Amino acid sequence: MTALIPAPCDLVVADLGGTTLRVGRIGAGTSEVRDVQRVPTDGLGRYGALAPQELQDRVVEQLGREIAARLACPGQPPAQAVAVSFAGPMTSDGVVLAGPTLWGGPAAPLPIADVLAKHLGLPVVAANDVTAAAWRYASAESEPFCLTTVSSGIGNKVFRHGEIVIDEHGYGGEIGHWLVDPAQDAAPCECGGRGHLGAIASGRGALFAVRAAAAADTVAFARSALAEPSGGVPDGITNEAFAAAARAGDRFARESLRRSLQPLASAVSLLFTAIGVRRYLFVGGFALALGDTFLTLLGDELVRIGCFGLDERATRAMLALGEDDDDHCLIGIGQLAADRLGTPGALEATA
Repeated sequence: MTALIPAPCDLVVADLGGTTLRVGRIGAGTSEVRDVQRVPTDGLGRYGALAPQELQDRVVEQLGREIAARLACPGQPPAQAVAVSFAGPMTSDGVVLAGPTLWGGPAAPLPIADVLAKHLGLPVVAANDVTAAAWRYASAESEPFCLTTVSSGIGNKVFRHGEIVIDEHGYGGEIGHWLVDPAQDAAPCECGGRGHLGAIASGRGALFAVRAAAAADTVAFARSALAEPSGGVPDGITNEAFAAAARAGDRFARESLRRSLQPLASAVSLLFTAIGVRRYLFVGGFALALGDTFLTLLGDELVRIGCFGLDERATRAMLALGEDDDDHCLIGIGQLAADRLGTPGALEATA
């Protein structure tokens, strides 16, 4: 939804992810997010027994409630618009087509911008979460780049010539649902399919894989740095312990992680070969928790697979981590809203 509003203006910004809902404010003429509140998302991760449509209704109700509460905070200047990033494919006019990490299977198309605008009585800008995150880096990156989030799931967006490379119906940038393992018993994806990239190389997918590896090789697991924090129980392994063990150089953890990252390296090689983008930024809780270990192991696999025409140095140089915080979507959706609603100066102020 677009609207003419006074500029500059205060924004309430929200990032609805599969695990966490974040809501904050961006002051007029700035790109700094302040007073961010984080709550668990009332979706698939918490209420997985509910039907997809019930989960969608629950998630939308929570989103509207949390934004309304932030708008009503005393002592704050009145916000004149709302901007929301959403974990799912979305059309150019703000209709969410699916929410694999939020409500799983098929539910009704959701015109989230219109729904929230009617509920809140303010202009609302809505975009896919990875689209929003890419806008955070748009002014700092002089060349085309691909931003990939590796968190509860995997999503990507290519930013080229000032625009996100997707069509008006929201197709594109959902590489997390690329089929990489056609086996009938491949890892399940939240969308209802199996063997998708996001089911294998995401934080959830990698955790599923390391637990399976621990159950299959109890001797190696018992000798690893994961045994003690998990109480010796494979299902007791957490993403936090897994990331810490991998960073510390634990062989069992790193080999499991390497296997999970192989299809992600194939995806980078495919994108490079297909469209020639040579800059890949990675954000998301799992990738950032692993830090340089993520880049090292992903780079190892990318070099092994190969990028046509590039040597090892040039191949590794394509990979980088985004800023080490979880505000990518909040800052980015604020930048996108400023651009769409006509607020001057905000995009140029992005770090």
